[in-house]
Amino acid sequence: MTNCCLAIRLDGPVERVTLNRPDVRNAFGPALIAELDEWARGVAARPEVRVAVLSGAGKVFSAGADLAWMAEVAGYSRERHVEDARRMAAMFEALDRLPVPLVGQVHGAALGGGVGLVAVCDIVVAEARTAFGFTEVKLGLVPAVISPYVLAKIGQSAARELFLTGARFGAARAKAIGLVDAVTSADDLAAVTDGYARELLSSGPEAIAAAKRLIREVAAAPRERVTEITVDAIVSRRASAEGQEGIRAFLEKRKPGWSR
Repeated sequence: MTNCCLAIRLDGPVERVTLNRPDVRNAFGPALIAELDEWARGVAARPEVRVAVLSGAGKVFSAGADLAWMAEVAGYSRERHVEDARRMAAMFEALDRLPVPLVGQVHGAALGGGVGLVAVCDIVVAEARTAFGFTEVKLGLVPAVISPYVLAKIGQSAARELFLTGARFGAARAKAIGLVDAVTSADDLAAVTDGYARELLSSGPEAIAAAKRLIREVAAAPRERVTEITVDAIVSRRASAEGQEGIRAFLEKRKPGWSR
């Protein structure tokens, strides 16, 4: 994969993916969307990747849409707008459905679509001075394709205020509404992120993938199907080689094979 907008480095079992357009504050454009989508869709075929960390180069995580791209799309036909929006929606869905945990390391600012990236992360560590904002309404737009993932994180109540006002808010508020999991100093940002990565590596990789599917399926299922889904999930894991190894390791008071 040849990248112009991402810097990707495999650090043992941790894949470090960096938005690498610091000259435009890591803003979204067609190339960045395509590269994120391609990377996300390829992770499932790479068992060496057990955790992914998403960060941004330069002064901010991501400032949203690229102004040059916005100027270009202003002249699109409706059909072209639909194609463009579908590509972005597919990218967010691919990131949301990653089989490995995605940890966001966020600093500076996450605005517009940048907050969408925060919302598809499983765990988010933010530097205390980070600014967040669903700023689309300030441009006469709406946070449309990111809304399913944001609503799943912050709920309708916070979304009513923040989507409609477009107001910026800090990392403490982001944590209070569930968008962010940990707030830390700039000096400790990488260390806290790596701490989450180490914790994730101590768990069964297949179990993590199954847990991510379980969250998605139970959240979307009608009540009458929940028991069936959850029973099948635990039975499948108990019968799996990884589940059997985990149980044996616990009884034998040793580390399981995946964490050695």
